[in-house]
Amino acid sequence: MNKRREFLKSTGLAGLGLFGAGSAIADSMKVLPLEAKYGESRIQTFNMSGFAAPKIETVRVGVVGLGQRGPGAVDRLSKIEGVEIKALCDLLPERAEKAKKSLEGTIHQPELYSGSAYAWKKMCERPDLDLIYIATPWEWHVPMAVFAMEAGKHAAVEVPAARTLDECWQLVETSERTKKHCMQLENCCYDFFELMTLKMAREGFFGEVVHVEGAYIHDLLWLNFDKDKGYQGMWRLEENFRNGNLYPTHGLGPICQILDINRGDQMDYLTSVSSNDFQMKKKAQELAEKDTFWNSYAAKNYRGNMNTTVVKTKKGKSIMIQHDVTSPRPYSRLHVVSGTEGYAQKYPDQKVSKGHSWMKEDEMMALKEKYTPEIVQKVGELAKQIGGHGGMDFMMDWRLIDCLRNGLPLDQDVYDAALWSCITPLSEWSVANRSNSIDVPDFTGGHWKTNKPVEITLKGGGTTKVRI
Repeated sequence: MNKRREFLKSTGLAGLGLFGAGSAIADSMKVLPLEAKYGESRIQTFNMSGFAAPKIETVRVGVVGLGQRGPGAVDRLSKIEGVEIKALCDLLPERAEKAKKSLEGTIHQPELYSGSAYAWKKMCERPDLDLIYIATPWEWHVPMAVFAMEAGKHAAVEVPAARTLDECWQLVETSERTKKHCMQLENCCYDFFELMTLKMAREGFFGEVVHVEGAYIHDLLWLNFDKDKGYQGMWRLEENFRNGNLYPTHGLGPICQILDINRGDQMDYLTSVSSNDFQMKKKAQELAEKDTFWNSYAAKNYRGNMNTTVVKTKKGKSIMIQHDVTSPRPYSRLHVVSGTEGYAQKYPDQKVSKGHSWMKEDEMMALKEKYTPEIVQKVGELAKQIGGHGGMDFMMDWRLIDCLRNGLPLDQDVYDAALWSCITPLSEWSVANRSNSIDVPDFTGGHWKTNKPVEITLKGGGTTKVRI
């Protein structure tokens, strides 16, 4: 932290705040390029890539944030052997009570923390916790993860892990200093087709992968403007005052693993373009005509409907990422892998090709038989029963716990959390500067050249059982 501040002071940038927050966009957009270059002079203090923490036989967990995502996590974790849910925390006492009630009849008897915006600090300070599971509004992700690591706990944080470049560096430096894991809970890395294409890439099916695509396209206009059933305090709507790719990691995570980003290749620079906003401000103005609650929102500007960000890697590969959560179009978490010898895509259908035509149904069945990963073979059907976005949420949680219990490196480390999240502020800067390119920071301190690629196998693990 101090070295980063010294760097900013030496460049005349100290005191300029969040480096990408919507409230100070004009100034922040000017300083982003230099903030991005901070990593060029930074020396890594400890390499968290491939780091294996000591084994934890029983992972004692505290969950904070029991609104949209947290209750599902509590349910899933309660079904994993070797887990003890010791504490639950939410700003609203009724949410904490409801989550505890859902655990009746299980072995879990958590203590509750609530009623204060900082009740989570008391939870993190408990000596009998190993992991803090964070499912709160985005602005709290980094403060909570940093505090948890400083308190000697591993941190698992919902997406995006960070909102600004400064926050990304906070995560990296704290994880290195404390030698505590900081895993971004990118569940899409554990979806079935994504895991299969990762195995296909590892075994050479695609030849040399040269281009990948990912996206988060989801019509959430109604939810962002639902003040009764939507996000508490309208926090998710207010995030949309920023103009860029605000939610890059769902599409980006799986394709970064396939390209060995941070582990053999690295992002070099990106350029980003957003359409105008044709819906959000209009929606706010329509609502304001009937309800004065919306007056302040009607006066705001919002991000464009569609953002398209393109990244070039150090080894000459290309990445395309898209974000659109307002247009009335079918859901798509675009997943494309294009190589010198093969091609795969997930949306609108799961298809694979070795040339001009798609493989036939029997060929696809043979592919699935050959390339279904071990983790899917072991817990895939259980994951579908337990649920969470079709099972990928449970596989993510099970894999996290299994790695901690067996002393294995995590599939996603703090450098992934920082890099995948930094697309947001970098895309903001590019959009604000006529889509000019901007360098992507190297959070690994050059170690991407020697870090080992991710292999999501059960080697050394797979011992954790599931309660049904």
